[in-house]
Amino acid sequence: MEKVKEALNEEKSKGAFSITIITGNSSVLQKRIFNEILQDSSFTYYIPSWNLGQIIVEYMEL
Repeated sequence: MEKVKEALNEEKSKGAFSITIITGNSSVLQKRIFNEILQDSSFTYYIPSWNLGQIIVEYMEL
């Protein structure tokens, strides 16, 4: 989890980004990422219907 947090914060410091987090078919890992990192953050995110084993996280400053 720490590596995911670090990577997202590093990219956020550079500005707008779109990054793909590979989770495989682990719904447990996806839930942990949602609950511990993404839920109360400024990132937007979704799981694409064409690949359920990844989470696409985006950030844009307004």
